[in-house]
Amino acid sequence: MPQQYVASDSTTGLQVQVTGEFPEDPDDRVRIARTTNLFTRLMATVLSTTNDTERRERFRAIETQLEVADALIRGDLAEVQRLIRETLHAMGISDEQLREVEQQLREQLRTIGGDGLAGMLGLDDRGLDDAGLDETPPDPDAPEDPDRPRLD
Repeated sequence: MPQQYVASDSTTGLQVQVTGEFPEDPDDRVRIARTTNLFTRLMATVLSTTNDTERRERFRAIETQLEVADALIRGDLAEVQRLIRETLHAMGISDEQLREVEQQLREQLRTIGGDGLAGMLGLDDRGLDDAGLDETPPDPDAPEDPDRPRLD
């Protein structure tokens, strides 16, 4: 028999109902309640936004974060990277700026923890292109960058 959890926002009166077969473990049930309460609070906040444009932006922000969470849970790192890159592009951050940040991060990690720490985080001698983070395919006719590490 399906079980049900209902979360309500006292300020707006918004109510979210989750119905299904829930695990018996009490910790799982607490997680269901907490997640439903959080979702209800987020929706109430967005729905109480009077500016239409701002409300739509907030909806999209929640949607994107839920998509990232779903991809992380499924272990689809390519999708996580795509969603994050898409979000950063929407914020006006270019691929070149991402590469600059990556290079700075790599240098900082080497400074504080040697090459081992950078390697553990996947930021060793591989760049965005080599790590599969760059969605733009490399131009085979472009001159090779002599400062760019290569994986052979």
